[in-house]
Amino acid sequence: MLYNVIEVNFMTFADKVKHVRMKLYLSQAQLAKEIGVSFATVNRWESKGYEPQLASVGRFNDFCEKHGITFEEKGETHHG
Repeated sequence: MLYNVIEVNFMTFADKVKHVRMKLYLSQAQLAKEIGVSFATVNRWESKGYEPQLASVGRFNDFCEKHGITFEEKGETHHG
């Protein structure tokens, strides 16, 4: 079941992280444990002071997919 579909034309990575945490009722520490990064890393992402490494983006995207949360580029259509 699809949990949520969001257009990303207005969302930063920090916005996405916070959105996912709020949707799944997770603390920063809980999300960090789930995707294999430190609490401080998630905290930095949300404060917009830190851009994630590519591997971390992949783990975050995998986590979102596993929980039925997708982010679509503007103009793309989701079928499902």
